[in-house]
Amino acid sequence: MKHNLLEICYLIGSVTFIIGLKMMGNAKTARNGNLIGAVGMTIAILGTIFLVNNIQVVNGFETKVEIPAMIYGMIFGAIALGTVIGWLTAKKVQMTKMPELVSMFNGMGGACAALISIIEFGHSHHEGAAAPATGMMIAIIAGLIIGSISFSGSIIAFLKLNGTMNKPIRLPAYNIINTLIMLSVFGFGAYIVVAGGSMTLAWLLFAAALFYGVMFTVPIGGADMPVVISLLNSFTGLAAAFGGFLYDNKVMLTGGILVGSAGTLLTLVMCKAMNRPLSNVIFGAFGGSSAATGATDVKGSIKDMNTSDVAVLMNYSKKVVIVPGYGLAVAQAQHIIKELENILEERGVEVKYAIHPVAGRMPGHMNVLLAESNVAYEKLVEMDDINPEFEQTDVVLVVGANDVVNPAAKSDPASPIYGMPILEVDRAKNIIVNKRSMNAGYAGIDNLLFYDPKCSMFFGDAKKALTELVAELKTME
Repeated sequence: MKHNLLEICYLIGSVTFIIGLKMMGNAKTARNGNLIGAVGMTIAILGTIFLVNNIQVVNGFETKVEIPAMIYGMIFGAIALGTVIGWLTAKKVQMTKMPELVSMFNGMGGACAALISIIEFGHSHHEGAAAPATGMMIAIIAGLIIGSISFSGSIIAFLKLNGTMNKPIRLPAYNIINTLIMLSVFGFGAYIVVAGGSMTLAWLLFAAALFYGVMFTVPIGGADMPVVISLLNSFTGLAAAFGGFLYDNKVMLTGGILVGSAGTLLTLVMCKAMNRPLSNVIFGAFGGSSAATGATDVKGSIKDMNTSDVAVLMNYSKKVVIVPGYGLAVAQAQHIIKELENILEERGVEVKYAIHPVAGRMPGHMNVLLAESNVAYEKLVEMDDINPEFEQTDVVLVVGANDVVNPAAKSDPASPIYGMPILEVDRAKNIIVNKRSMNAGYAGIDNLLFYDPKCSMFFGDAKKALTELVAELKTME
């Protein structure tokens, strides 16, 4: 009876995961989808705690093991502690810090998968225990390696995103070194599966996989972090799926497969958006972009525009496209830009938002930021759909975006971002770029757009500058 109830709990959990993931594909239903998935996970956890038959085989006989009340207290105490920490962290985190939070949470998932493998390896090699089946050993070792890589890689990604490690580290023949380390780690794992091993070897494999995770992520430049976050996320899902095989746990398997496949698909989308083959991502042949590696020697003058001129230009436009970037998130200007949208639409101006797949610091960063200020999802237009509209656009307002609008990606073969699909804002009739200064963007290269005759710079903190712009527009009623 208990087994049947447990299977029903796992079925409910699996279905809610699928439904929740589907709902997260739309900004309007994403919140509810997240809650549905959380409810399913809660049901699966409670079912596992109370409905699993605790049977242990001793000398060929099955014996039920009674779990002390103290163990249940420790389990629920750990759940309560984790819930409080996670809840408070998520509530307090700024939108600009969301990518770091995602990296940290993802790393914790990888660490859990690795620790599960370590524990199960110890159980399978305990004195008197029967030799584990090859399939079980493969699941244990694969979960250990992939979970460890995901953990250490995510920690490095976290440090890069918060600025602690803001420069890529490149060694001579880095691709060859990393490939050799990767092959050595997986070869070591294969040896343990085939020849057996001890806890000492398991801990050595754990350390080696952690080291490779660091080496894999360290050389990657900041502009490529959205791809890395997605890839590491897929690693965590894959590690969790191996845990599902290990325990014959359907809900763990389903959740792992969903996370792994979604992360892999998102990685492919990011690679396409940045014009990078997936093989370059996997083997670490990317991320060295900087001004020192082929940035264009830009020559020309820029035009500076004041608040009044920007207001006049936008007030008498028919169509305005806003391009949000990381600077918008840093300034927390999403609410004032929504107010700007409302004022323009009241005066008959058509307003849309152009969204590049890798704008911000993680996939969907700008979508979430604008949804926070109640921008209609229909107004968020993806790159491929908005590019043909720029020629009919009177004004493009670029707020805090840089590399995703840089024409060097189309015109300069020497540029590190050459070939990357961009928002072709240079085709619009007028371009206004709001930035704090002329500093380079995340990729570390100068932007040719700033020297375009149709482009004017609107300097200042995004929130302050847009607040002044809104105030100026209100005086023009």
